[in-house]
Amino acid sequence: MIPKLEAAEYVTGHVLHLRFDDGLEGDVDLEDEMWGEVFEPLKEPEAFRRFELDRELNTVTWVTGADLAPEFLYAKVTAQQPGSSREPATVR
Repeated sequence: MIPKLEAAEYVTGHVLHLRFDDGLEGDVDLEDEMWGEVFEPLKEPEAFRRFELDRELNTVTWVTGADLAPEFLYAKVTAQQPGSSREPATVR
């Protein structure tokens, strides 16, 4: 089971700071994930920064209907941790 996303804060560009309820937290750069119909408008940082934390879906969402799987976000933060041998997750 993926820990719950407790908090999400805009940092800059396409970077969010995420914190999960197991204590894992870190910055994730999502610029490379902004492709496809629902993500296209989010290429503009002003649109990207207007996300919401959807506690029911356990992820961040945008008014375009875009969201990212919580397990994907958790893997991205995990890959950023010191000593992690995991490659950052990529979904295509």
